[in-house]
Amino acid sequence: MNVLIVEDNHDIAASIYDYLGALGYAVDVAGDGELGLHLALTKDYDVIILDLGLPGIDGYEICQRLRQAEKRSVPVIILTARDSLESRIKGFDSGADDYLTKPFSLKELAARVKIQYERVNPIPTDRL
Repeated sequence: MNVLIVEDNHDIAASIYDYLGALGYAVDVAGDGELGLHLALTKDYDVIILDLGLPGIDGYEICQRLRQAEKRSVPVIILTARDSLESRIKGFDSGADDYLTKPFSLKELAARVKIQYERVNPIPTDRL
């Protein structure tokens, strides 16, 4: 599975990178919104983990651009410290598939990544 992490906090990004890498995922990291948007539009990812408070382009705008301009259907999990109802609703309105607040469990995040991947890549019934 190919995962993009768009997170400006180096320690958080490194923790997610290490954890998902240990699970066998191929992981790219972008530390700002512009690079994150560029990677999301030019490479194929199975899931994107997206912070909201990014330098350059914020996470809401990245998600909107993916959904509206490019019609990308890659699952997006917002991972942010913004925990208000208004932020959550704005996140979903911008096209996010899931929303997780910091602090968070790496195990829970990995479970959400797996679920989002399986939602858009179901196991064929002849393989069950």
